[in-house]
Amino acid sequence: MSELPEITLKSRLLQLKCHFTWRLLEKDTDINALESRVHSQLTYLVTKSKQMVYNLLAYIMHIKGDYTKAIANLEQAEEKIKENNPDGADIKYLVTFGDYAWVYYYLQRYDYSQNYIDKIDQINKELQLSPNDSKDIAEIYGEQGWSLLTFCGQYYEKAKECFEKALELDPEDPEWNSGYATAVYRLEGFNDRNFTVSECKSLELLKRAVALNPEDAVVKVLFALKLQDLKRADEGIKYVEEALEQASNLPYLLRYVAKFYRRAGLVDDALQVLKAAIDLIPSSGFLHHQIGLCYKQKVNHKRNTFGKIQRSKSRQIHTGEIDELIQKAIFHFEKALEYKKSFVYAYLDLANMYIQTMEYRKAEDTFEKVLSLPNAIDGEKQQINFSFGCFQEYFKKSEREAIKYYKKGFLITNPSQFREDCGKALKRLAERKIQSDHRDPLGFGLLGFVYKNNRNIPEAIECYEKAIKYDPNNEEYLSNLCGLVDEVQD
Repeated sequence: MSELPEITLKSRLLQLKCHFTWRLLEKDTDINALESRVHSQLTYLVTKSKQMVYNLLAYIMHIKGDYTKAIANLEQAEEKIKENNPDGADIKYLVTFGDYAWVYYYLQRYDYSQNYIDKIDQINKELQLSPNDSKDIAEIYGEQGWSLLTFCGQYYEKAKECFEKALELDPEDPEWNSGYATAVYRLEGFNDRNFTVSECKSLELLKRAVALNPEDAVVKVLFALKLQDLKRADEGIKYVEEALEQASNLPYLLRYVAKFYRRAGLVDDALQVLKAAIDLIPSSGFLHHQIGLCYKQKVNHKRNTFGKIQRSKSRQIHTGEIDELIQKAIFHFEKALEYKKSFVYAYLDLANMYIQTMEYRKAEDTFEKVLSLPNAIDGEKQQINFSFGCFQEYFKKSEREAIKYYKKGFLITNPSQFREDCGKALKRLAERKIQSDHRDPLGFGLLGFVYKNNRNIPEAIECYEKAIKYDPNNEEYLSNLCGLVDEVQD
């Protein structure tokens, strides 16, 4: 193929709607953990759309440079489409053929690549599909949404938008309703704040998904968890029990069932469920993290129950029990990170356990590692900085370092509980400084910083004026004050 036709082919490939044009970037995920998770879905996922799983796995193989396996997975995707769509719904091949075209392009087998583009054009022609055809777009947007949702947390917002577009065109599709509800549920989880019923968009979406897709046991448990979030666990348990009756050996179900039990205080029941799940998927970082959380909860319960014990012998026995539980938690948090190296919450929980054993060097190293992760989303970054700030303040006794990390978390504008916590910590430290010395410029400067970034402009100006009064040559205070005054005058 000459250079000019190759350029023309690339231009046509870029117009296709498939994994290679959806900007699924290797830097945004832990590719080995993703591959393991997708393989597990092939083993345990109950769906008529397994071609989506094979298509994504083919793309993962492209990232890893294994084109033999990429083609083998696309062949499996074709087989699944044939099995599950005997009526010949050719639109289901569009993403698979698009991925084929790209794989052969990378193999420099340009004739094969063009052949799959021709197949796509033929499907569009035979079914008289245009870019605005609802069936075509709904199928493709739905698969794009599912792939984004599976790839990494950074893509959840994009996944939600794709499912919204799919549902605009096919509102009753059970799979897209489940995907949309799941994406919104996960996004609400990132905000880590208490939602009222009116604020909680995922509640009605999950309820609708359960009604449209009663065979989806996993979405039932997500609905139960959301009811639990809203202090309606008594309603939620019914859906947990129904889900277990449907799919008691499904690891993806068991992990959420265990979460429901743990949050209800039924920690031993949660551990029993998780141990059954981890026998099925021993390399699941998520399951190891959940087991670690159970032991962490047991540690907290032991401390609260025996906190006032006075007799030294009882204290020694109690301390030994706690130490054993802490070591179990550490083991499983470390295992979680062995299998999923970008697992933000596992890092934070592991650091917390190191703090409890007074291994502060290990805790600090763990915080440093999670701070350097390139794919953490804004809500996670806020939690990381707040947690590290607390560590610096209370355990390293470094107020200056604590302020540094509280500020970093607060400057991330994503609305969340952890941003609020960073702001409260800064105000607390500022007010303590001012109470200790009413002429302390740092205290007024910190208050000005908080007010400025919460858009309380008059209060910010007042605080910076006081800060400059006691530290007239401070360039940071002068710059912030001038900027705020100019803003008010404009």
